[in-house]
Amino acid sequence: MRRAVVGLAGAAAAVLLAGGYAGLDVAGAVPGPLTTTPPPTAPPLPTAPAAALPADGAAPVLAPPPTGAPVPDPAALQQRVAAALADPALGPAPSAVVADALTGEVLLARAADEPRTPASVTKLLTAAAALHVLGPASRAATTVVEGTSPDEVVLVAGGDVLLAAGAGDPGAVAGRAGLADLADATASALREAGRTTVAVRLDDGLFTGAAVSPAWGAGDVAAGYVAPVAPLAVDEGRLVAGREAPRAADPALEAARTFARLLSERGIALAPADVDGGVARAAADPAAPVLARVESATTARQVELMLTASDNTLAEVLGRRVALADGRPGTFEDAAAAVAQAVADLGVDVTGVQLQGVSGLGHGNRLPARVLTDLLVLAAADGHPELSALVSGLPVAAVTGTLAERYGGAAAAGAGVVRAKTGTLTGVSSLAGYVRDADGRPLAFAVMTDAVPAGASWGARAAEDAFAAALAGCGCS
Repeated sequence: MRRAVVGLAGAAAAVLLAGGYAGLDVAGAVPGPLTTTPPPTAPPLPTAPAAALPADGAAPVLAPPPTGAPVPDPAALQQRVAAALADPALGPAPSAVVADALTGEVLLARAADEPRTPASVTKLLTAAAALHVLGPASRAATTVVEGTSPDEVVLVAGGDVLLAAGAGDPGAVAGRAGLADLADATASALREAGRTTVAVRLDDGLFTGAAVSPAWGAGDVAAGYVAPVAPLAVDEGRLVAGREAPRAADPALEAARTFARLLSERGIALAPADVDGGVARAAADPAAPVLARVESATTARQVELMLTASDNTLAEVLGRRVALADGRPGTFEDAAAAVAQAVADLGVDVTGVQLQGVSGLGHGNRLPARVLTDLLVLAAADGHPELSALVSGLPVAAVTGTLAERYGGAAAAGAGVVRAKTGTLTGVSSLAGYVRDADGRPLAFAVMTDAVPAGASWGARAAEDAFAAALAGCGCS
């Protein structure tokens, strides 16, 4: 299930897992199967450190604290969270950093510079890179152009993997652009030119290299935790609406076959080879006239969806688009390098960052907790308003996304107050985001462990929630 995400008011983009532990980072949430989460029955709680649109229409920023809200005393804050960090479920040496979100003053640092396997909190770096390099208002275009011969048209992939098979919805993120709309416009242009028969070709050469990362688990694609990375797909390659699996083995080609069928339904006869889905690949002439074009949701809204739903496929696609914008090839390796470089260009010290992919799926990534809090502080400041979707896309505790079913019971103090990105893999658990303390002061935090004892994954998640809830209840001035 996919829903549009709009700041705090966005409904949870729920994910039904097919079971199994290796690919749990599809949602970065819990060590076990989930059921579909219904939309919240009440509006998000107003205390969450959220993105707010100023009256002048400028980009969202972290809402300011109440007048006079003090910075917590470091010693008192450290005492407040000591029990949570000592939880055996976090293993022998968890990393943790807490910083004042407005000034960057570090209030707690434990193993802050020691690289850990981050799981899906990697997506914070990907979000920042996409917003900074591509720009929050940028869009990915899918076009149809004239072929190299008069009887051909070429479907050109531009990096949109959220296409609808039918008509697009201008207010949506997933499905804003529709293949049916593209087919309508193409058929109209062809008829206007007196053409009633064409061969459909596919140009999906925007990305290069492997479509499946060696860092992923052997069953991750089959289970629907991620799709093969392509620059074009209908609903990220899902073959059954509303279900994460199965995914198309070749998402771009599957989308091209759907487009050809839609064109045929609009009275444009297909070349004999295309009738049974035999769409061939061919490079488009960069100067070829454009017959039709549809555009994705903005990068800002895609980033929000990627963070809230912890969408692995969208993260990897955004990373490749960053690589291309940086003048690199569109490969896993280049996406990882480009994301790390973009974060460094923003002014964050990326010492210790090693990325094999940019979704966090797999155990090949390493980064220190300090990098996460440094980036969160940067996103909350006024100097980089383009990063505001990184704030607004974070799940809200007990309300949206991968935190919708967390922060009950002993961690209830964090409900509606914690806004954070989750991360879960076998032996790995992490949480990084913002929390407003009892005095109203916004704090940036990260807690990470890649030494979760066997069978303790639920406990690790609960300990991280307890850590953030303790910060929420901290009147530690």
